Amino acid sequence: MSQEEHDCTTCGRHYVGNYCPQCGQSSTIGRYSFKSAFLLFLDVWGLGNRGMFRSIRDLVFRPGYMIRDYLQGMQMAYFPPFKMFFLLIALSLIVETGLNIKQENRLEIAQKEIMVSIQNAFNQEEVSDDKQHANDSIDFSDKAYQWTIKHTSFATIVFLLLFSMPLYLFFIKSPAYPGIKYSEFFVAMVYITNMITIYSIIIGFLGLSTWLDFAVYILTFIPLKQLSGYSYWRIILNCIVAFILLFVAIFIVSTIISIAIAIVTH
Repeated sequence: MSQEEHDCTTCGRHYVGNYCPQCGQSSTIGRYSFKSAFLLFLDVWGLGNRGMFRSIRDLVFRPGYMIRDYLQGMQMAYFPPFKMFFLLIALSLIVETGLNIKQENRLEIAQKEIMVSIQNAFNQEEVSDDKQHANDSIDFSDKAYQWTIKHTSFATIVFLLLFSMPLYLFFIKSPAYPGIKYSEFFVAMVYITNMITIYSIIIGFLGLSTWLDFAVYILTFIPLKQLSGYSYWRIILNCIVAFILLFVAIFIVSTIISIAIAIVTH
């Protein structure tokens, strides 16, 4: 703690220390310069915050334990989950669209691979009606992929909200963190998504196979095990059942909506 006296340039408060007790501005902030602009740039991306490096390190080597520490109060030691989420998504898009060793647009490559896989699935169709259905399915898949890429952050948050609801039911009485709240579990899922994004950025930057981006989701089981204390088999079973419950819920809701629309239009 600095013992120097300062006059805050924002609110005018006279104080002793590193930060103004009234508005919180740092005592090191002075006239605008290239140095201050560069430090501000680093801070926006989290690079001027030691918590970012510690968060990345712990999400790679001890993700579940790190999440538990954060939920139990060690919040100043780690970078905020949602701010980290949006920064990593932005960095991931930059890497995937060209800032990588091979200087290639990996999003376009992944799209082509997915479309080829879907096309191959319908290659055996011979009836014209079935071919039309296949073309409609391919066109819909292409549009869905494009929309997801353009709204990555929104799509990911919505998926986390939907998937974490049924999954949370299996972790309320977990041995390592009994009585976990849904808000805490959702934050845990955001941090787990951040972990996946970190690995995806590394894979993208090194120009590795785009299919590894999908395979890396298997790592989700590691932090869930460390956080809950369940076995891997229990974690895998919980995730499968949660996916089934989510699919059933979506199917029921979509069916009800379709019936309601049909009744109204007729």
